Amino acid sequence: MAPANLFAALTTPHHRRALGRAITLVESSRPEDLAPAAELIALAEQHTPRRPTFRLGISGTPGVGKSTFIEAYGQELVRRGHRLAVLAIDPTSSLSGGSILGDKTRMELLTRLPEVYIRPSPNAGELGGVGPASRAAVLLCEAAGYDYIIVETVGVGQSEWQVHSMTDAFLLLAQPASGDELQGIKRGILELADHLVVNKADHFPKEARLAAAELRRSLHLAPARPDGWTVEVATASALTGTGVGEVVDRMQHYREQQHAHLLARRGEQRILWLHEQLRRELLRRLAGYLEAAGLDNDQLRLRLDQHITIPATADVILADFQQNSNP
Repeated sequence: MAPANLFAALTTPHHRRALGRAITLVESSRPEDLAPAAELIALAEQHTPRRPTFRLGISGTPGVGKSTFIEAYGQELVRRGHRLAVLAIDPTSSLSGGSILGDKTRMELLTRLPEVYIRPSPNAGELGGVGPASRAAVLLCEAAGYDYIIVETVGVGQSEWQVHSMTDAFLLLAQPASGDELQGIKRGILELADHLVVNKADHFPKEARLAAAELRRSLHLAPARPDGWTVEVATASALTGTGVGEVVDRMQHYREQQHAHLLARRGEQRILWLHEQLRRELLRRLAGYLEAAGLDNDQLRLRLDQHITIPATADVILADFQQNSNP
């Protein structure tokens, strides 16, 4: 199907199949799919959603209950009249190249709701948990009429800023844990969070209160935010739903208070996307050059023996690449 026809199909009420095909196309790394994917992304960029949209990134340590929390959070959103798309970024299988965890199977109740679209997507080996096509998938979901987009990431790490760089707000889930585990969160992404929630408060109420208190102390040590927003720490139970509605309220308050800031933030995110696209395209062209020039590992080993050092060898290869890239 031509990209224009595919995009037209995903903007209709019966769009689910077309949306799945569109996201699959922008995720594809096949050379023949690059041009159609680029045309599809251009159409999505030029499209104005029917309703204002909100993009929320959710992350947390493994085992914190992200999928259970998103299911409870999503059901509350649907009750409030939202159409929700969940992009569950999974680790990529080294064998098949597809998603490993399959979050769609872990959000059974949400899957049944017609107002919800869930897409497990491979992260293509990206350290931050966000795959190359994740930004495009958000636009496609918005074009399909989903006004609330949740991006669930692979866990907590130093590169988790990537999901922060493609969403309007960032929600960090923590679990009742020891001080060492909380310290690990603080070193990573605590400063990026717009709201923090200690989950599983039903099973571990005392531990949840202690974890929340520790996180609040850590926040007091952080510098003041330039946007004037005060980050809060809440406790909740995704299993029982206790506290989940309050988290939705808090995110709505953030959306309303930070409206002007979010518009500027999205503009900055487009520039960042451009930088990422330039890097990926350069790497793709370099890989094509190496293959066309027959520079496999054995040939690279010979080049390294000739020039002795890695920087010198790289300079020679890049000079040849640039020369061959010039018209």
